[in-house]
Amino acid sequence: MSIDVAPGRLVVFADIGCPWAHLALYRLHATRTALGLDDRVRFDIRAFPLELINEMSTPKTILDAETPVVGALEPAAGWQMWQRPDHTYPVSTLPAMEAVEAAKEQGLAASETLDLALRVALFGQSRTITMRHEILAVARACAGVDAEELKRALVRGRARAVIEEQLAVSLGDAVQGSPHVFAPGGLDAHNPGVERHWLGPMGAGFPVVHRDEPGPVYEALLKRAAQG
Repeated sequence: MSIDVAPGRLVVFADIGCPWAHLALYRLHATRTALGLDDRVRFDIRAFPLELINEMSTPKTILDAETPVVGALEPAAGWQMWQRPDHTYPVSTLPAMEAVEAAKEQGLAASETLDLALRVALFGQSRTITMRHEILAVARACAGVDAEELKRALVRGRARAVIEEQLAVSLGDAVQGSPHVFAPGGLDAHNPGVERHWLGPMGAGFPVVHRDEPGPVYEALLKRAAQG
């Protein structure tokens, strides 16, 4: 199964609760701006819902091990260890991913803006983005996002079925994990620029990054999208 990508687009499969995806989305935004392509390339962000794929929420012990390692690669993206009581940690990121999909009714620019803001809210501000009121508070602070229209879309569940469709694609052969970026013409990259492995058991060990070369791959993806 292949992923069709329209000219001027990058399709990104990612979970909002994935630190590696926060790294990738931040770098996509930053590189797009550096290349002067903000008006030429849009990001179509689709759910790679880890909690549905794994049939469990991602253990906080794993995220606590990943966050400082990933955050050190790109400190400006916005990171901190969880600062609120553990019982307030988001058990689900599905509502946030549904909001990102629902925001596409207002355009891809609104959707990608909300997506990045929700990632910063989770990883950089310790906000419980499982809760609808928190998602809407984030939306209200986003330029170009109509939070009241977003609330109406969430109340009516207009994006819910699309998340299920994206789950089916995520379970197929084309998408390798979160994040996976697809450009027009068949160019793609899973966890762009990063090679890593996990040292020790998941949840007890920690990730080790043995290569991080973001520049060439991000530039190639964005330039391909701009060319169509």
